[in-house]
Amino acid sequence: MCNELEYPDVKRSVRTMNIGIIGAGNIGTTVAKLFAQAGHQVAISNTKGPESLKQLVAEIGPNAKAATVEDAIKFGEVILLAIRWTQRNSLPNAQLFENKIVIDAINAYATDGDGNFQPVPLGDTTSSEEILKLMPGARLVKAFNTMYFETLQTGGSSIPEKRLVLFIAGDDSEAKEVVAHLIEDIGFAAVDTGFLHEGGRRQQPGSPIYNAPMTVDQVKEITA
Repeated sequence: MCNELEYPDVKRSVRTMNIGIIGAGNIGTTVAKLFAQAGHQVAISNTKGPESLKQLVAEIGPNAKAATVEDAIKFGEVILLAIRWTQRNSLPNAQLFENKIVIDAINAYATDGDGNFQPVPLGDTTSSEEILKLMPGARLVKAFNTMYFETLQTGGSSIPEKRLVLFIAGDDSEAKEVVAHLIEDIGFAAVDTGFLHEGGRRQQPGSPIYNAPMTVDQVKEITA
C-alpha cells in the first residue's frame, strides 16, 4: 500500500507561507485555523463571498482574512481545495492555478435520491486526476482527504512518536515536500502513498487508510 515513508521526520518550516483556502466547510475551516495557529497567513474563501466569513476570520485571529475565491488563489503560494466534488466545475479559470501548489482534499462523493452521500465510481481514474484536468498547470498534491475533521481538530501532537499520519500523493516531489512541511507544522506526520494515480487510489474512500487514524509505526505495520 504505502510504499514510501519519506517525510515523518521532516523539519518545521523555516518561513511562513501564504495559503489560500477554497471552501469554508468542516475541512477548510479546520485547516485554516491550524495553519494560522502555526504562524502561516491564510486567505479563506467560499461561494457566498467574504462578508459571510467575517465572524470566522475574527475567531481565527490576525493571521487570517476573508477573500473571494479568485483573490484567495492569487494570494496563496499554496492553495487548499476543500469543496464538494459536485462543485468542482465551478472553480475559476485554470490559469489562476498555473504553477501553484494545490492541495486537493476533495473526495468523490455525490448524493443519492435520499440525500445520502455515496462514493462516485471513477473507473480507472482517481478524483485528483480528474481535478488536475481542470487545472493542468497546477502542482497538485492529494492530502487532507483521509482524516475526519474532528480528528484533525484535536489530533495534532508536538511529540513525533504520537503524531497521527496525514497521507499525501502526487507527481511533483518538491510540491509534496512543501505540503509535508505544512503537515509537520500543524502537529501531524506526512506519509507518501506514491504518485497521483497509484497513491491517490490508496487514499480514496473505502481504502484501508481512509478515515483510520494511525501513527507512522502503525502505518509501517500494515504495509510490511
